[in-house]
Amino acid sequence: MTVLVTGGAGYIGSHMVHALADAGESVVVIDNLSTGFTAFLPESVPLFIGDAGDENLVEGVIAQHGIESIIHFAGSVVVPDSVRDPLGYYRNNTMTTRSLLNAAVKGGVNRFIFSSTAAVYGNPDQVPVPEHAPTRPASPYGSSKLMTEIMLHDTASAHGMNYVVLRYFNVAGADTKGRCGLATVGATHLLKIAVEAATGQRAKIDVFGTDYPTPDGSCIRDFIHVSDLAQAHRAALAYLRGGGSSITLNCGYGRGYSVLETIEAVRRVSMRNFAVSYAPRRPGDIMTMVADVSRIHATLDWTPQYDNLEIIATHALAWEEKLFRERGGLPQHAESA
Repeated sequence: MTVLVTGGAGYIGSHMVHALADAGESVVVIDNLSTGFTAFLPESVPLFIGDAGDENLVEGVIAQHGIESIIHFAGSVVVPDSVRDPLGYYRNNTMTTRSLLNAAVKGGVNRFIFSSTAAVYGNPDQVPVPEHAPTRPASPYGSSKLMTEIMLHDTASAHGMNYVVLRYFNVAGADTKGRCGLATVGATHLLKIAVEAATGQRAKIDVFGTDYPTPDGSCIRDFIHVSDLAQAHRAALAYLRGGGSSITLNCGYGRGYSVLETIEAVRRVSMRNFAVSYAPRRPGDIMTMVADVSRIHATLDWTPQYDNLEIIATHALAWEEKLFRERGGLPQHAESA
């Protein structure tokens, strides 16, 4: 039984591939390498360089490798970019998945795990947010993912496919063995930006919005360690293989940290100070997003191992320092705290 991972050379996808390979699974990857890196993949894992929406490529891989499950990560993920380029996001996220699903149906693949997002909820009416909350995306990114969820539901109903939709909250951290992490230049993830500032690669970090009705005025997020998220996908795969029916699950820890608290956590673990500037709110940003995680714990055999903001920040920092050294930098420019 072989698993196809689309976007498997990217940030979350590469952690998934390592988790599967570590568990002895047979796995193959399709990635166009627009944001992925071949160096992050185990040497034993076949990589097909191409687009997940290329039906001929996907059909060939399914037939050649006897694919029985697909875990779909490939897509665009930056909220402000989606506001500037909505059609690009509908192409990369929604249309690509339509083609991928068509190839999956033709190839007889009946298990599908989809990388979705808490952005489908928009600004929620209640926090923590349950899976049955209204879906009112505040950005084209969130809309593109919600459209895909609807398409997946309809396709599965028509063709006997079972799926798990995993709605990620804020993914952060890096592989504890240093094999992979977030390496995309210009990434907009808060913890990534903070550890870049801590290693002297950024002169400052911008905080967008300090006038929200939250305890310190900044947005609040539920961070989940990328390695825990990869294990949640493994648990979802086991659930489907065991005959589980289609379901949508939040992926988070069920607790929130503000942007300013997150910055302070990076300062503590790095023992370095760095400048912070304050900017207006950004279009599409959500004020508070914390997961109700009761359903995922009731459904999957999954126990997080890294449910601690300082642990997540420590792993993110270690990865960033490794990257910076490999790129010829000396992570010493930030002032000691």
